[in-house]
Amino acid sequence: MKRLLSSATIVLALGLVLNAFSQAAGAPAAVPDKTNIVHHPPFQDIPKMLADRGRQQIEAAKRFGAFQDFRFTDRAAESKITFEQSSVEDSLKWWKGVHYDHGSGVAVADVDGDGRLDICFVNQLGPNQLWRNLGKGQFEDITARAGVAQEGRIHVAASFADIDNDGDPDLFVTTVRGGNVLFENLGGGRFRDIAEPAGLGYVGHSSGSVFFDFDRDGLLDLFLTNVGVYTTDQKKRGGFYASVTNAFGGHMYPERTEFSLLYRNLGNRKFRDVSGEIGLRDGSWSGDASFTDLNGDGFSDLYVLNMQGDNHFYENVAGKRFADKTASHFPKTPWGAMGIKFFDFNRDGLFDLFITDMHSDMAETQSREGRTNMRSTFEKAKSDPWCTTYFDAAFLQGASNNVFGNALYLNKGGGAFEEVSGKVGAETYWPWGLSVGDLNADGYEDAFITAGMGYPFRYGINSVLLNERGRQFFDAEFVVGVEPRTGGRFDKPMFSLDVATEDAAHELALLYGPKVLVYGALSSRSSAIFDLDDDGDLDIVTNEMNDRPMVLVSNLSERRPIHFLKMKLIGTVSNRDGLGATVKVKAGETTLTQFNDGKSGYLAQSVIPLYFGLGEIEAASSVEIRWPSGRTQIISDAIPRNGLLTVREPRE
Repeated sequence: MKRLLSSATIVLALGLVLNAFSQAAGAPAAVPDKTNIVHHPPFQDIPKMLADRGRQQIEAAKRFGAFQDFRFTDRAAESKITFEQSSVEDSLKWWKGVHYDHGSGVAVADVDGDGRLDICFVNQLGPNQLWRNLGKGQFEDITARAGVAQEGRIHVAASFADIDNDGDPDLFVTTVRGGNVLFENLGGGRFRDIAEPAGLGYVGHSSGSVFFDFDRDGLLDLFLTNVGVYTTDQKKRGGFYASVTNAFGGHMYPERTEFSLLYRNLGNRKFRDVSGEIGLRDGSWSGDASFTDLNGDGFSDLYVLNMQGDNHFYENVAGKRFADKTASHFPKTPWGAMGIKFFDFNRDGLFDLFITDMHSDMAETQSREGRTNMRSTFEKAKSDPWCTTYFDAAFLQGASNNVFGNALYLNKGGGAFEEVSGKVGAETYWPWGLSVGDLNADGYEDAFITAGMGYPFRYGINSVLLNERGRQFFDAEFVVGVEPRTGGRFDKPMFSLDVATEDAAHELALLYGPKVLVYGALSSRSSAIFDLDDDGDLDIVTNEMNDRPMVLVSNLSERRPIHFLKMKLIGTVSNRDGLGATVKVKAGETTLTQFNDGKSGYLAQSVIPLYFGLGEIEAASSVEIRWPSGRTQIISDAIPRNGLLTVREPRE
């Protein structure tokens, strides 16, 4: 394990050598009475690499027919959103290979019932913020009025869900050893913390949370993922617990296992842990999960990611127990899984599965190519875990049943899946979560993938994968303006050092002191795709690592006539959000299928309308909904053109 623990030191040492070289080549030398600016790692080649890659991508995209003549523009300033994620020092100044660097989620819902979608930004070190949508792309901070800031805790993920079926979304926020929080929505966008009486105040290393009705009683239950023990009992500045020195190897120590939990909703805002009696005992180092009804029996099954080992697929047996059916459906799973989404990639009516793999790429960071190579020929390839001594056989704990990179499983029917990520261009580098939505409204769902490691690593690009008629994805982040970032941003000041303080022990302070301002690479963690400004096309909002969010507003509706249908589900016998419903929209000869799971991005679950791009068809002719209760509802009239269809589940 000593080799594993030294990885951060090696990365830092390389940066020191390169910085020293850049100064020798003409960069300003250290002046004792001034603050020295250090870019770590050096940034000189990044603009050229981004420009070269952009030109290559734009040229390559001409081969594809999917509509791409539209742009995203970062409207963060115009939105009035001033939130900025703050990271703990173990992810910045005193960087360690620890799970704090997984960042924070962003979740979306109409919290006050005004018909506009509001945004909750989760913070790591500092208060969460809730921003109310005023329309036309403008927002106001209602955190204080809402009562959801929760200062003094290290937050991770957020899930909106109507846990009491009263018509407004409640909010669940996970923390690292601060106690998880359940905010009951009191109406009008005001909340109160009811975690303790509700039975959801678990204290541990929690991460993603997923609401779904596993027993079909009309109440949303909760699956909570817990990573594993990666901290000590020592508290550091800001109130976070210092990480263990070998956190990234924690899966090798059984005593550090922290089991994920399944809570049954008992009604009256009460939950009970039923993991043991249901037979769901998952000790993966898990950051997130999702659900679908894979076998069509009406009961939602659960897929649990493992960021350091094998994933697990649990089949729901009539709401009474869960059976591990991973081997029969997914014999090889990504080793370092981080993000997940079930969706119909090729429009055949079956739900495919896309999983992003971040931790396998961490092997590549130890190689010279991983530290410097931004070419797509490198980043679109699977990782080689044996390229470094840090990932040895003991660390991998068996690799014959793993994929070392992203996975896209095509659903072949009958419970059979084919892993096709390489064939369809689904590989990306340093990916976190993915959000899926029809970005060009052509009837095929696309993907946005947040990426990058931030300080002390080089810049990593976010990815836009446009869907070429269900045959493959093609890279389009430079084509549609997501990369490069507005103003050419790729790094920013991350922290300062002063040798007159405890910073004197820092390598960069020793080399460049007495005062140093350290720049590090920008990187994204979570994202949500939704129509932010209600103009009919889909926009993207991110939560960054130690930076402000990007508010990426699309101009698609200005570039071409688009046809779409939004759909809001209101359960009556089923849960109020209709989570777990399967919706089929008929438009011409085409049928579009979506599963209502609320998953958009890493570490988040949202309550947002389903969005169906209709391509060249002007309007949908019918809608079929299979509700979680088992009822099927068909609608063939009063379906709006380019509007929102609100559907209430019939009681009979």
